[in-house]
Amino acid sequence: MDLLNTLVDKGLRRELPTREEALAVLATSDDELLDVVAAAGKVRRQWFGRRVKLNYLVNLKSGLCPEDCSYCSQRLGSKAEILKYTWLKPDEATKAATAGVAGGAKRVCLVASGRGPTDRDVDRVSKTIEAIKEQHEDVEVCACLGLLSEGQADRLRSAGADAYNHNLNTSEGTYGDITTTHTYADRVDTVQQAQAAGLSACSGLIAGMGETDADLVDVVFSLRELNPDSVPVNFLIPMEGTPLAKDWHLTPQRCLRILAMVRFVCPDVEVRLAGGREVHLRSMQPLALNLVNSIFLGDYLTSEGQSGQTDLDMIADAGFEVEGAGTTTLPEHRAQAGGGCGSHDGGCAPCGDTPEAAAEDAEVPAARTDLVAVRRRGAGTDLAPNA
Repeated sequence: MDLLNTLVDKGLRRELPTREEALAVLATSDDELLDVVAAAGKVRRQWFGRRVKLNYLVNLKSGLCPEDCSYCSQRLGSKAEILKYTWLKPDEATKAATAGVAGGAKRVCLVASGRGPTDRDVDRVSKTIEAIKEQHEDVEVCACLGLLSEGQADRLRSAGADAYNHNLNTSEGTYGDITTTHTYADRVDTVQQAQAAGLSACSGLIAGMGETDADLVDVVFSLRELNPDSVPVNFLIPMEGTPLAKDWHLTPQRCLRILAMVRFVCPDVEVRLAGGREVHLRSMQPLALNLVNSIFLGDYLTSEGQSGQTDLDMIADAGFEVEGAGTTTLPEHRAQAGGGCGSHDGGCAPCGDTPEAAAEDAEVPAARTDLVAVRRRGAGTDLAPNA
């Protein structure tokens, strides 16, 4: 297929596809799916070989968020029966992080619900980062605390944080339909603050919220321009008690096409298969490893994932290998520009710079509510974490 040959050539040169080409990937048929995966897999292997980076989430503060993000079980007014607790103490968070590191995680992601941290919250998280680094000197620590105020990114970096996560989630044009308590521009500003402080920027999206193909291409092109080092791709987990509980728009095949499109647009970036993979990719998760080079191990913030050992077995069975602590994640050209385990000197310059396709008119798949399990173990409980 000429389209795929063109996209592989561009990916190997780090050249930005056109919007028409990105849209065409999303419009491919199921008969063409394996060809799409194989093509994007060539680009993935060029920059990341067969390595898979493992990341582990620690939910420092769960629930009771004042923001109204429609997709989130921790949102204002959520009726989801999730775990709710205030800040974990540094030793509690370190214990949870240790479970992830023992399971093979190279990065620990410290997440807290809320609009953004107060200065006291930054002090709390800084102590937690220091405690984790004291026990696990080589582990990468990424903070995800919401919208940052001036100077907070610098303080997190001084405490030992390597990265900061703040997702764009959806296109600028549809952002107001998903969240009203803050803006798309607020999110962009926080990512840029993290980059300015020398933190490795992590910013991605959520697919499955009723967006069009054009929306998906818009947000991925915006991410390319923003130039984070890692791009997590989440698939909506429709939690009961949230406004999007009935939104089941994804099939495994569509998820794979979305991941392939992200890889073609962001060829040399750590593309992470994040929340919702078990719910929507299901038995096709191993195919996704040909497109992404990073996954979350074990459970998510408020929902359970498959067992950590199952993740490790899946990686090995698919012919991939877990990335070791001594290996730099990003390709040499990005690492030299400040990437790797943390972009302490900033990121590399973005590369490269259309009729839009209409939304696919596919049938809505039956809701698989049996696949959504509220997290009841790990951080904030007395039960062992999943790692």
